Amino acid sequence: MKISGEQLIGRQSVRGTHGVIRAVDPATGETLEPAFGGAAPEQLEQACALAGQAFDVYRDTPLEQRALFLETIAANILALGDALIERCVSESGLPRARIEGERGRTVGQLRLFAAVVRQGDFLDLRIDPAQPERKPLPRADLRLRNIALGPVAVFGASNFPLAFSVAGGDTASALAAGCPVIAKAHPAHPGTSELVGRAIQKAVSDLGLPEGTFSLLFDAGLQIGQGLVTDHRIKAVGFTGSRAGGTALMKLAAARGEPIPVYAEMSSINPVLLFPHALGSRADAIGQAFAASLMLGAGQFCTNPGLVLAVDGPGLDRFLEAAGAAIARAPASTMLTPGIHRAYGAGVDALACHPQVSTLARGQAGAPYQGQAGLFSTSAEAFLENEALRAEIFGAASLVVRCPDLASMRRVVEALEGQLTAAIHIDEADYEAARAFLPALERRVGRILVNGFGTGVEVSHAMVHGGPYPSTSDGRSTSVGTLAIARFLRPVCYQDMPAALLPQALQPGNPLGLALRVDGEAQPGR
Repeated sequence: MKISGEQLIGRQSVRGTHGVIRAVDPATGETLEPAFGGAAPEQLEQACALAGQAFDVYRDTPLEQRALFLETIAANILALGDALIERCVSESGLPRARIEGERGRTVGQLRLFAAVVRQGDFLDLRIDPAQPERKPLPRADLRLRNIALGPVAVFGASNFPLAFSVAGGDTASALAAGCPVIAKAHPAHPGTSELVGRAIQKAVSDLGLPEGTFSLLFDAGLQIGQGLVTDHRIKAVGFTGSRAGGTALMKLAAARGEPIPVYAEMSSINPVLLFPHALGSRADAIGQAFAASLMLGAGQFCTNPGLVLAVDGPGLDRFLEAAGAAIARAPASTMLTPGIHRAYGAGVDALACHPQVSTLARGQAGAPYQGQAGLFSTSAEAFLENEALRAEIFGAASLVVRCPDLASMRRVVEALEGQLTAAIHIDEADYEAARAFLPALERRVGRILVNGFGTGVEVSHAMVHGGPYPSTSDGRSTSVGTLAIARFLRPVCYQDMPAALLPQALQPGNPLGLALRVDGEAQPGR
């Protein structure tokens, strides 16, 4: 499929007229063709108007049709073949195997949400039948279901050009909930975004859905993104990116006449806690596994292990020796964009120059847009005194905090902001010590791992990819897994509604055969 440089507004392919966007191959610095035009305000208005018009029709589509829509998007993405993979590699600098795996994850989560839609549990159907004879007062007939919030704005992410982008988890869960989506392409990979956007646009057309079910816009600056968040027809926002970007969108959404939720996944340093007995028995193996996780994808994962906490001693020394040796041997890796590379370099330089930080290991030097991995250390006292040492560095850099004892390590944990993940490395002899840390970790993170690292995120029913601020804007939500659909739903109760006017899912006799609760008792679906 040829990339045209056009944005997609409903059924139309439209050339943007407000500025120019050009992708750059971060591996070579080469500018890629074609140029993309940024959306003009009138094009944003058209996309929002179409989404608003589509909402009531799309949210009422039969569950089977909506599930088929998600599966058709998945099939259309696969049908793009090598054209998608090659363009994505060129725009991201990520290796082909990584992009192929990410395509599989993107397709897999679309199919997973199709299964969620068919099952219907996300509707959370509840019926409390009327009790006219109840004393002292009768009870009305009460029926509840979840409905879609409304059109959703989705901002593509830089580090996952497929799985967290145009057809990524935010889009998949919003469409599954019954919400039209307007996606804003990330400027680093406009060609990838157009190809995937056309796969969605074709599915909308083939299934006869309202044309405003999906649109794709490009933004040459900030105006279109800001306009999306403040448009009265947009009812929720999905965002993955920096703390500054996510916080700015939150403020815009909160300042509206009708404030709306922004589900932003932002900043996290993902602490790794190394307990004494685990270090005593397998410090070398933990160190090598840590280094591999740290450098995976040039460290450009939101769950990258950017902080290590451990009690000082021979076990920690062995861990650092193994991790440092692996890092020192590692070649530099291409980073996603020149801007991300510059920010990473600045963050690493700030650590290296800090008077209370020691440089333990640096990876090998590389090409202009390649990042050198780095391992640094500081004391628990210095870490607690210097807020700057707790800042996220987006890339393959990690800070080890040497603690004099477990009580000091606990104080460091208590000083941390909200995080996506925390990993604890323990042997059985560490269980009692680890148990004392669990309440503090539960208050600060969305996922606690044992003897592993957070850089693998399973798309499943029990996964949580979220956490307290600033890891996300709403710690009650997740952006990965089937629970992500809950972000784009709200409950509606129908009191004494005539059967003929009830939504089909709540009509007497359960005509759709879906699971529901009657007087609080679970009734399985057919």
